[in-house]
Amino acid sequence: MATKANHSAPRRKSKREKKQKLAVYIMIIAMLLSSITAGLAYFINL
Repeated sequence: MATKANHSAPRRKSKREKKQKLAVYIMIIAMLLSSITAGLAYFINL
């Protein structure tokens, strides 16, 4: 496994791509949650 670390198969996604996609999804979800909570707090304060 250690010798194939630098060679990624073209038919399969690499671990780095999966991690990047996961990080993007987490960031989007975090932004949505923060905006929703900020909106709720704003409406509650009204």
